[in-house]
Amino acid sequence: MRAVLDGLVEKRKAIAIYGLLILGGWFLGNVLKDFAVPDMRPMNEPMIHRMVMAAFVAYILLAAIPFVPGAEIGFALLLLFGGQIAVLVYLGMVGALILSFVLASLLPASFLSGALDWLALKKAAAFVADLNNARPQDRVNKLSLIFPSNTGRSLHRYRHVLLAVALNTPGNSLLGGGGGLAFIAGASRLFSFQAFVGVVVFAVAPVPFFFLVF
Repeated sequence: MRAVLDGLVEKRKAIAIYGLLILGGWFLGNVLKDFAVPDMRPMNEPMIHRMVMAAFVAYILLAAIPFVPGAEIGFALLLLFGGQIAVLVYLGMVGALILSFVLASLLPASFLSGALDWLALKKAAAFVADLNNARPQDRVNKLSLIFPSNTGRSLHRYRHVLLAVALNTPGNSLLGGGGGLAFIAGASRLFSFQAFVGVVVFAVAPVPFFFLVF
């Protein structure tokens, strides 16, 4: 009975923290959007360029944070400024995703496992610790512990395609947004830096390219 109660408490804690992460990301996203999309008036037009550059730096830093809807903010900037800012939005999102990936890949597995354990995600914490201790060639087999063997191998084989699709899927903020997906990719140690950059460079391109051309 005690074990059941403890399990319910842990699940409620995990759900509550997950809800707070989504709300926190939404709040930061709105703050950045209000800052990055200024009120266009004739008297403040000379300030626009300085604000855009400041917003560009803030955009990279905040969009790298999991659950912050960076793609939506970038889309708002594209709608306001059009193709003239498409390159900046593209570089900002690519930079944010790379930043999140690098930070996650540098974090020790013990920290990630401890964070998941604090979030009451006991199984995920144990899996991260176990995956880190495995040799790179054995990590595919570890995936079969949470997926059927064939599914796990397929997910690993097509992980770059799946990441590109996930980055362009509407509503991916529920999975952590672009920053969260990049963080997971870095923490998993299943993506090399070069491969991740290659995926991101092409996955982020379609929307900014559309605004730049049309």
